[in-house]
Amino acid sequence: MDGHAQSPDYLEKRQLRTGTAGWLLLAGLGVSYVVSGDYSGWNFGLARGGFGGLVIATAVVAAMYLALVLGMAELSSALPTAGGGYTFARRALGPWGGFATGTAVLLEYSIAPAAIATFIGAYVESLGLFGIRDGWYVYLAIYALFIGIHLAGVGEALKVMFAITAVAMAGIAIFAVAAVGRFRLANLTEIAPSHAVGASAFLPHGYLGVWAALPFAIWFFLAIEGVPLAAEETAHPARNVPRGITAAFAVLLVTCVLVLLLTTGSGGAQAMSTSGNPLVAALGPAGAARAVNYIGLAGLIASFFSIIYAYSRQLFALSRAGYLPTALSVTNARKAPTLALIVPGAIGFALSMTGKGDLLLNMAVFGATLSYVLIMLSHIVLRSRAPELDRPYRTPGGRVTTAFALLIAALALVSTFLVDAVAALCCLAVFCGFLLYFAFYSRHRVITSAPDERLAG
Repeated sequence: MDGHAQSPDYLEKRQLRTGTAGWLLLAGLGVSYVVSGDYSGWNFGLARGGFGGLVIATAVVAAMYLALVLGMAELSSALPTAGGGYTFARRALGPWGGFATGTAVLLEYSIAPAAIATFIGAYVESLGLFGIRDGWYVYLAIYALFIGIHLAGVGEALKVMFAITAVAMAGIAIFAVAAVGRFRLANLTEIAPSHAVGASAFLPHGYLGVWAALPFAIWFFLAIEGVPLAAEETAHPARNVPRGITAAFAVLLVTCVLVLLLTTGSGGAQAMSTSGNPLVAALGPAGAARAVNYIGLAGLIASFFSIIYAYSRQLFALSRAGYLPTALSVTNARKAPTLALIVPGAIGFALSMTGKGDLLLNMAVFGATLSYVLIMLSHIVLRSRAPELDRPYRTPGGRVTTAFALLIAALALVSTFLVDAVAALCCLAVFCGFLLYFAFYSRHRVITSAPDERLAG
């Protein structure tokens, strides 16, 4: 059924501004999505796997993300629309696969800002700004401010994001220089070995600790897959989206190695495993600590700011195609999707009130890894069923590359239950609720004239 397509102005009310971003701005967007992961969140993996477990988990996750990025570069060059992963899966796996993938991405991007908000609160409190000691004031202020900037239009939002990201990257450079002199090899393995199978000084929680550390290793790269969501607002998307996402990954790989090694080696694995602002804590009373604290706040804000952009575009695409209520995709005079920005923001603010950043992180990873499995499956299916599809960029290694990413993503998905089974089950219940909504209501109201649906072939 295409009940809304009869209105001649349906799509006119749901237009994004085109041609806004080039590949460099997309690369900045990709780094911005993720850079907060360098400043906080990943370090909770030290409590799960120790330094050795987190290092191994990070190496595996980095390989998975490289394969994922290469697979998504091909998909985004062939199917450049605002739907991102939902569009890819819609073409490969049909309406059910498309909706399931879009919902998983939406879970990730709605929850991740809530986790980042709690980390921002920790940095603000450590600075003693405005005498704030209760994080909810911070959560409310940042949601209101940055949603407001996004409502002003994508061009303005992406430029602000790029500037903040540049500051955040400078902060990592300052931290690295300051931390080198404090680095001690013994700090890496100071967590006492447990009685787990395979436990040692390098793997204090044994082999299972490596698996349990996967969700936290993912925080170094989580949300980079959101770059294709900017396709409709990009100049020459078939060329610029693949270049942007691969460049972003290269930068993030370097920062990941620097932060993991220097933070743990400077501050000690035990102390860093529970810190809300590990880079600052690792420097102790060093003169650079306060500067890194301020700049770290910029890094967290950069990711918070850009993931708001990502969730709004994913919700916009699902709503425009009728999978979710169509009112959510109406754009304002500045071509920004108003309710798609506000509604997930209100939900995220409510979640941030828990103050449980590590718990929210695990929930965001659940949505992310589920979407990775479906997106990589889509790449494999499209290589087999749609060989004629125009692919300006082709994934090196083809289906072997994306099959590897699919396997690791599936293992990481299961690991979220090892970290917190209740949180993961709550996410699974919400995901199933969305599927029921689709089964009984929205699948009969899909807008076949929507761009993502037309690409379904």
